[in-house]
Amino acid sequence: MKQILQSLRTGSAEIAEVPSPALRNAQVLIRSSRTLVSAGTERMLVEFGKSGWIAKARQQPDKVRMVLDKIRTDGLVPTMEAVFNKLDQPLPLGYCNVGTVLDVGAGVKGYASGDRVVSNGKHAEVVNVPMNLCGRVPASVRDDEAAFTVVGAIGLQGVRLARPTLGEAVVVTGLGLIGLMTVQLLRVHGCRVLGIDFDPQRLALAQQFGAETVDLSAGEDPVLAAQVFSRGRGVDAVIITASTKSNDPVHQAALMCRKRGRIVLVGVTGLELSRADFYEKELTFQVSCSYGPGRYDPNYEEKGQDYPVGFVRWTEQRNFEAVLDMMADGRLNVKPLISHRFAIDEAAEAYELVGGAAPSLGILLEYSTAEEHPDDMVRRQTVKLTEARAPSSEAVVGFIGSGNYATAVLIPAFAAAGSRLKVVASSGGVSGVHAGRKFGFEEMTTDTGSVFADPLVNTVVITTRHDSHASLVCQALEAGKHVFVEKPLCLTLEELQNIENAYSSLATLTSAQPLLMVGFNRRFAPQVRKTKSLIEGAKGPKAFVMTVNAGAIPIEHWTQDPTVGGGRIVGEACHFIDLLRHLAGVPIDHYSVTRMDAATADTATIQLSFADGSIGTISYFANGSKSFPKERLEVFAAGRVLQLDNFRKLIGFGWPGFSKMNLWRQDKGQKACAKAFLESVRAGGSAPIPFDEIVEVSRATLEIAGASG
Repeated sequence: MKQILQSLRTGSAEIAEVPSPALRNAQVLIRSSRTLVSAGTERMLVEFGKSGWIAKARQQPDKVRMVLDKIRTDGLVPTMEAVFNKLDQPLPLGYCNVGTVLDVGAGVKGYASGDRVVSNGKHAEVVNVPMNLCGRVPASVRDDEAAFTVVGAIGLQGVRLARPTLGEAVVVTGLGLIGLMTVQLLRVHGCRVLGIDFDPQRLALAQQFGAETVDLSAGEDPVLAAQVFSRGRGVDAVIITASTKSNDPVHQAALMCRKRGRIVLVGVTGLELSRADFYEKELTFQVSCSYGPGRYDPNYEEKGQDYPVGFVRWTEQRNFEAVLDMMADGRLNVKPLISHRFAIDEAAEAYELVGGAAPSLGILLEYSTAEEHPDDMVRRQTVKLTEARAPSSEAVVGFIGSGNYATAVLIPAFAAAGSRLKVVASSGGVSGVHAGRKFGFEEMTTDTGSVFADPLVNTVVITTRHDSHASLVCQALEAGKHVFVEKPLCLTLEELQNIENAYSSLATLTSAQPLLMVGFNRRFAPQVRKTKSLIEGAKGPKAFVMTVNAGAIPIEHWTQDPTVGGGRIVGEACHFIDLLRHLAGVPIDHYSVTRMDAATADTATIQLSFADGSIGTISYFANGSKSFPKERLEVFAAGRVLQLDNFRKLIGFGWPGFSKMNLWRQDKGQKACAKAFLESVRAGGSAPIPFDEIVEVSRATLEIAGASG
């Protein structure tokens, strides 16, 4: 299928051939008929992409601080590689979609194949959208009109926050698509409306919708006009729908308002506020969040958990419905807002218009019909990228998952180790296309099952979200594939038992038994290998101190969700449990954990003891500064000490013949880990990490995460 992607590095838009997205639980698969280009938001993205490095940095000062912190701790080269990897990833554009339901996922209620729906889907022939981000289109509303629903919901949410009452005087600053729809919504509420803009054509439309106007291009004074409009009292509310870096819209809004007036920011402006502007009038200022309640809440959007109508009357989905109802009965007229139409194949021209100086407003993209291109054509889930190579005895790899870590670290590591990159799978398709083209995969797919069924693929690499690891590992083993799974191996003891059963059931086929490897890469780091070789010659038990400055992650992040990410002890601290187990060289015989009393439970001290009397402490802290190095390992043995700082500097204290081993760049062992695994695949030998050791570390991690302290 065709989809519009934008380069964040250059700002250019392309029409890419992307596999149709996979159908997932609580989601609706939609064939697009129209999408609306949001001139304001998408122009900002185009301009950001076209801007130079300095301009990009100025627009994102928070990201610049993060980059500087990473340079101080990890070094310049790894940091710049991470930045370039992020900018290389294409951005799928669009969020105003109308089309026909092709299929629905498990748990979806209220939608069926053939329904005409709006959604916040991308500019693509087929989109997969959470059910709470869809709305059924009334029969009397044409697709051209329905495409404006999401933009209308943004305006409607701003109106709801402004709380207008019958007869109030309200100013709308910025008469783009959202502003012009906001004017109409306020008129429906019985308000008198004053519209402000530089564009005479948009001002004329606002007048057509019943607003009085102020033409900034003619030098008219908006504050004076608002005073006259409000009969000298000051306006009741100002809704700012403009997109500008200037602070003027907010400053002018404050001057326009009456005492205890309301200002709602829907668009994007400068926010250097003057206290004096707000203090004497006791003004309220609020920033509106997109389409309404539920936005960015994973429980609402991803899991389909609706808010009770008695407690949250207007969610984003119910705002969609309200906009559609007003279109259906003629109270909201969007036909005059359509300025241009382009076929999806002409999307590049549409974005030249968006990024250029020529006037435009509502730009519609039109898609092929089922008669022109049958559903089975646009729903193809596999795309060929390069010519297939001749069969060989090498490791033929299928990647499942193509997120940031996969594209920045793992795929390059497997490519450098000489594997044949056969297929990459991703549920949405866009990240897979990027990875496939960048690293030379032969094909990409959104059908994960096809990776297991491919007879040429003998090795599967799993880099998906944590809750899918156990199931995918078992499927790969049952298909007879070698498996490399990014940590953690699984999220529950039951899943661990299922993996043990799947692995042991193949034990009778010793010569053909697949290898199972978890991405515990730190044990393969060159400085850890040096540490291991040094302490093997030291007599007696050792003491290990691992300090991890993990940094805070919000509780709503998927890694903190026990059912999706498993929490950070399971998701990341497993690395350090494995590292100490590797250095000790003997089984863990006891463990305990003490946690700080916090909502995320990710600041903890883990105590380990080993069969030879060695002990280890892992201090996994989420409450430190990002400017402090992330990882430090200290090893005490036989009157000597080794100190490893952030996988860059290894210092020996009291070690005969060894004082230091410093690297010019950080190396956590990812490449060596992938290489060791692939060498085992080619040689047909045992896995670099024994299966029993993987199970031991995984079980200890899961029990530690579930312990009460």
